[in-house]
Amino acid sequence: MCFDTTGTPSELTRILRAAASSNDSTDFNRVWELVADRLVILTRRMLLHYPRLHRWEETDDVFQTAAMRLHRSLREVKPDSSARFWALAMTQVRRTLIDLSRHHFGCLGDGANEVSCDYSSIDGLRHDHISRASSNEPITLDDWTQFHQAVERLPDDDRDVFQLTWYAGMSQNEIAMMLQVSVPTVQRRLYRARLQLHEFLSKS
Repeated sequence: MCFDTTGTPSELTRILRAAASSNDSTDFNRVWELVADRLVILTRRMLLHYPRLHRWEETDDVFQTAAMRLHRSLREVKPDSSARFWALAMTQVRRTLIDLSRHHFGCLGDGANEVSCDYSSIDGLRHDHISRASSNEPITLDDWTQFHQAVERLPDDDRDVFQLTWYAGMSQNEIAMMLQVSVPTVQRRLYRARLQLHEFLSKS
């Protein structure tokens, strides 16, 4: 996923700050014009991290629900930078996906009685590839749900870096430019986030 760290974020930040100070709906409409395409891409990427859910939900449907939640959030939360906006957007997409997983795979869900032994394919990846990629990466549906919930428990700075790395697929240089910090700072925050996630998940 590509974020233009030299152009659009600065424009987005400018419009977000104007919208936060004026509460003008025109400014917020301009925000949506800038982010809609990228938000769809982000939603598609995040949906890949939810085994089997994309059998029941299309990207566009998830996007519409997450977008409505984000729009409601923006009535109360006024992000003043592109980084804070995308952190809020990823949070709403992730919460939408968690709710949909509970809906479909809860005890009364339409996928509850589905054969549940096959979590081996996520965008063409097999179980062994996933488990070898990181000792912290989850395997079962419950594991994935706990993982995404654990991300929300991270401190703000660490969570922002982890989200932009893991969900948005941004490079450390791109994240550093967006957050206006150094690359070593990004690396430290990412390292802390991974340690904390390992600690959270080892206790669950």
